[in-house]
Amino acid sequence: MATISATLSISFLPSPTRFTVATTAAAYSSSRIKRRARFRCCAEPSSPEEENPSPPSPPTAKSPASPSILWGISTSTWSAGVAGLGFLETSYLSYLKLTGSEAFCPVTGGGCGNVLESDYSVVFGIPLPLLGLAAYGLVTALSLQENGKKFLSGLDELDIRLTLLLISTSLATASAYFLYILSTKFIGTSCSYCLLSAFLSFTLFFIRVKDIGLERIQKLAGLQLAVALIVALALTNSYSSATTQLKGTDDFVLELYETEITTESTPFAIALAKHLHSIGAKMYGAFWCSHCNEQKQIFGREATKILDYVECFPNGAGKGKKMAPECAATGLEGFPTWIINGKVVSGDQELSTLAEESGFVVEGTERP
Repeated sequence: MATISATLSISFLPSPTRFTVATTAAAYSSSRIKRRARFRCCAEPSSPEEENPSPPSPPTAKSPASPSILWGISTSTWSAGVAGLGFLETSYLSYLKLTGSEAFCPVTGGGCGNVLESDYSVVFGIPLPLLGLAAYGLVTALSLQENGKKFLSGLDELDIRLTLLLISTSLATASAYFLYILSTKFIGTSCSYCLLSAFLSFTLFFIRVKDIGLERIQKLAGLQLAVALIVALALTNSYSSATTQLKGTDDFVLELYETEITTESTPFAIALAKHLHSIGAKMYGAFWCSHCNEQKQIFGREATKILDYVECFPNGAGKGKKMAPECAATGLEGFPTWIINGKVVSGDQELSTLAEESGFVVEGTERP
C-alpha cells in the first residue's frame, strides 16, 4: 500500500522532486516500517516544510472579535466620543452643583436652574451630576481600552463589552425616568441639559446594542431588564419624599401673611371669576408675590373670593419650607401662574386676556 500511495503522489510532482520521493518511498517500503507516508495529492510541489515538518506548535488563544463598524467608524470610537461629551456636560453641571453657581441656559433661559437645584438633582444625598460624571468617565475609559488603549488591567474583550452594555442600559433607564419627572413635576419647564444628557444616554445605548448584535442581545435581555428595574426602583425610593422648591427661596425665612384687597369688583370681574371657577381654572400664587397681589387687586375683593386660588407656600417660605405638593406637581416657573383648560398662562393678566383664554363672553356686560 505504501508503494501505491507513493506512486500516486509522485505522478503529481516535478521530475527532481519525483525522483527523490520515489527513492525514499521504495526504501521505506522494503523495510516495512509501519508508519504513514507523508505524501498528499496536490497540484503544487511539496515545500521543504512539508517534507520536513516541524513539531506542532501549541494552540494559541482565539483573538476576540473586533468592535463592529457604524458608518465607517468602530463602535468603540463612537462610544468614547459620545461618552466624552457626556463627561464634559456632567463636569460642568457638577461644578455648578458644588459651587452653587448660576446655570447658563442658552435655549430655555433660566428655567433649567429650577430643575438643577431641586430635590430631584440629588440621589441618596449624592448630586446627580457627580453620578453621571462617574458613569460617563467609566464608559469613556472602557471604550478607549476596547479601541486599543490600556487603562484597566484584568479585563478581556468580553468583560468590557458586557460592562459597557450594562452601564449604557443604566444610563438610558435613568434618562427615561428623569424625562418622566421633567414632564410631570416640572410642567412648562424645559431643561436643555436634561434633554442633552438623555440624548447622549440613548445614543450610547443604541451604539452598544449595535456592537453586541441583536442575536446576542436576546440572550442578555433578562440581565438588562434586571438592571433597568434596579435603577428605576432605586430612583423611586430616593425621590419618594422629594418636592420642588422654587429657586431663591432658601435664603430667608418668611412666615405666612395675608395682603388686604382694597379694590371693589366690577360685574364683569365677578362674572369672569364665576366662569373661571366653573371650568376648573386655577390661579397658583405665593403670599409674598407682588404680582399675585396685583392680580387679586384687578379682580377685586368679591371676585377674588370666587376664584380657585392655590397658595403654594401655606406654611411660609424660605429655608426648610417646601412648596405645596399641588404646586410642585404643576412645575411652576414663577407666580402667578394660571392653568386654564390645561393651558399654562404665566404672569398677572388683564381680565380681557383671561376672558379670551377661557372663552368667556357675556353679552351686555361691560368689560374693563
